[in-house]
Amino acid sequence: MTITVLYFARLREEFGIAEESIPFAAGTVAALLDILRGRGPEWAQQLSAECNYRVAINQKLVDVGAAIKAGDEVAIFPPVTGG
Repeated sequence: MTITVLYFARLREEFGIAEESIPFAAGTVAALLDILRGRGPEWAQQLSAECNYRVAINQKLVDVGAAIKAGDEVAIFPPVTGG
């Protein structure tokens, strides 16, 4: 199956990509993050547990246990503050 992954703010800048379609076997957000962290040290650092970021599937915030289905849009972004 294929999913769309969107990167925002510092993640887009660090990875040099705003959006990509990637093949992904049925799984969870945690599984996707493991795959992305495997791309190299920069990916592993930016998506580590120590870094603060959020994940949304089809524009709904989710936790790492959420299931990803074919055609889903997964967004990864730093938390936003307002004022």
